[in-house]
Amino acid sequence: MGLLYKKRLISTKNTKVEKVFDGLFGEMTFEQIPYTTPLDYINKYWTEFSKISKPSNSLIGNMWECVVNTLLYREGLLPFYRQAKVSFVPNVNFDILLYTPSFPINISLKTSLRERYKQADLEAIALKYVHRRARSYLLTLESEEAQKCKEKVKSGDIIGLDGIIDCNTNEINVLIGELQKIKSEFTESRKIEIVTGILIK
Repeated sequence: MGLLYKKRLISTKNTKVEKVFDGLFGEMTFEQIPYTTPLDYINKYWTEFSKISKPSNSLIGNMWECVVNTLLYREGLLPFYRQAKVSFVPNVNFDILLYTPSFPINISLKTSLRERYKQADLEAIALKYVHRRARSYLLTLESEEAQKCKEKVKSGDIIGLDGIIDCNTNEINVLIGELQKIKSEFTESRKIEIVTGILIK
């Protein structure tokens, strides 16, 4: 993989994140890490990262993005957009967006849920106002909070998210498996004109 593509995939404004991510397995790059399932890949990275003493919340969040971004790459789920903006969905940067001609797939990444699940749900609702068939998933490593959010889905308190994925369980394998079934449809989004019609000027 070219260096430019790699930087687009894992780098952030915080160069410390890139250095930490690249250094977790010594000279071995994420492309060389052996793994059996998506869950195994996540476990390997998060186990190594957990050995770092007192990482900042910013570092934790950015590392989680790096792990999921590189997992999608390893699984061949390309192309996808990072920090995506969608036309007619104002003031939202989607963590990850996979685009198909039929519907977009939004993947929200949260290391800490608590009240932050509300943000992910609102973003999912906003996307569905524009793209009715859009799918939205929240990926987290907080098992207890994930279960609470699933209860909120059942009770109707969460209405935009199609799935709360506990990435400590087989749920992430199932999601990646579902994405694998439609990966041939993933493409770059087409450019659209804001206004069309007979132009008089």
